[in-house]
Amino acid sequence: MSEHAQSMDAAVVAPTSQESQKVIFASSLGTVFEWYDFFLYGALAAVISKQFFAGVNDTTAFIFALMAFAAGFVVRPFGALVFGRLGDMIGRKYTFLATIVLMGLATFAVGLLPTYSSIGIAAPIILVALRMLQGLALGGEYGGAATYVAEHAPQGKRGFHTSWIQSTATLGLLLSLLVVLGCRYFTGDQFEVWGWRLPFLLSIVLLGISTWIRLSLHESPAFLKMKEEGKASKAPIRESFGKWENLKVVLIALFSINAGQAVTFYAAQFYVLFFLTQFLKMDPALANMLLIISVVIGAPFFIFFGWLSDKVGRKPVLMVGLLLATALYFPIFKSLAYYANPAIDQASRQAPISVLADPATCTFQFDPVGKARFDSPCDKVKTFLVKQGLPYTSVAAPAGSPVQVSVGEVQIDGFDEAALRGAVTLAGYPQQADIQNVNKTMVVVLIVALILIAAMCYGPLAALMVELFPTRIRYTSMSLPYHIGNGWFGGFLPTVSFALVVYTGDIFYGLWYPVLITGVSLFVGLICLRETRHVDIDKN
Repeated sequence: MSEHAQSMDAAVVAPTSQESQKVIFASSLGTVFEWYDFFLYGALAAVISKQFFAGVNDTTAFIFALMAFAAGFVVRPFGALVFGRLGDMIGRKYTFLATIVLMGLATFAVGLLPTYSSIGIAAPIILVALRMLQGLALGGEYGGAATYVAEHAPQGKRGFHTSWIQSTATLGLLLSLLVVLGCRYFTGDQFEVWGWRLPFLLSIVLLGISTWIRLSLHESPAFLKMKEEGKASKAPIRESFGKWENLKVVLIALFSINAGQAVTFYAAQFYVLFFLTQFLKMDPALANMLLIISVVIGAPFFIFFGWLSDKVGRKPVLMVGLLLATALYFPIFKSLAYYANPAIDQASRQAPISVLADPATCTFQFDPVGKARFDSPCDKVKTFLVKQGLPYTSVAAPAGSPVQVSVGEVQIDGFDEAALRGAVTLAGYPQQADIQNVNKTMVVVLIVALILIAAMCYGPLAALMVELFPTRIRYTSMSLPYHIGNGWFGGFLPTVSFALVVYTGDIFYGLWYPVLITGVSLFVGLICLRETRHVDIDKN
């Protein structure tokens, strides 16, 4: 073996503490900034729906905004293939340097984009295109950063070292929320006019810092050693997914943990915000503040559970997290309703709202082009209830029956907005959550509980994924199942769940989506997923 290869061996086996700290810091900081760019859109979904989807009704506009948010997730697996292949062929460092430049420039461009009122339909089209560029970039980022850190980590500490990368998503979300909150404060009433652009424009500063930091890094020792020995893959995509031996591991990784982990993460840090503001009518500034406090409390647990997986194994930590998610999501979100808006919770118990109508007269109110007219009494009733954030149940009536709305003991025939407003007000349904009646402590406790569940599923994930695949195809093989899980299963959580709630009128109905996915992942994981913490990643 050459002296260079021997030195690479030594670097992999026993990296210096200072070198490891630099790798973790530089990789994690750049990834924080990249998650910040990606999450800005989620934090500003309600504003973006008004700015870029003004040509459709309110409900459709918000669903469209969520779909544009999800568009970035749709293309993440393709980014994983493109950049994963490059990372396995030319190196980890330059590949995930390229991803951050692409992400930063796309985010900056959103801040300059004219709105629907200025350029019409071109505005949402360009927005979705920029969102997809962000998704491509993030598809290459995670695998590169996780692989780079893991290949520097000493044996027995891989879970702890890579958990810093796992914490970056939460820290990026926290940074985006703080910046949005600061911009709301400084621009006041002008925030929804032009102030919303500032968080996107500030990304150019973060891009400069993260690019400078990443340029100072050296290539992964394990990758250099593999190149020195002539073992690099010439066709990492074909080798990763064209051979059943490796494809089987990819599928197990996707369905045993990545899909379930994804919905726990987005339920804890995105859907909960939509739930509080859209369904419980909490003031957005207060909801953001409570989420920020919860994220600050919960963020260190991503590192804790990564460290714990070094001690007890990856699989036990991951499976317990999936079990808790499956069992506790409904109780946690129902408790959120009780503590965040006790008035609406009490009113819905004492005077439940039901809509009795011929199903043929009720439309699923999703209008992609803004041309449909929802004019039936049933449609008008449901539109009113959705806009007011009022929970209701739909009851099928015989064909030809007129619509009838029950608010407790009060019955209203047809669509009578004045009578509906009077009935819901009399029943105690509030127009907004009363800030004075919000039990802020319990809301934070419940959000932290969701974050802890996500941390159990996410903290050990990078180490597990790196350990499942050999060095020559690691970047490609681990990136695709991660980004299908997070991009498709997780990224569509807000959109699918919100649409289910609008369709049924049950604010908790959307939870069936994450619960079913975590349940399936738990089942597959218990049967098929192997323990990996003792794997020597430089020899597999």
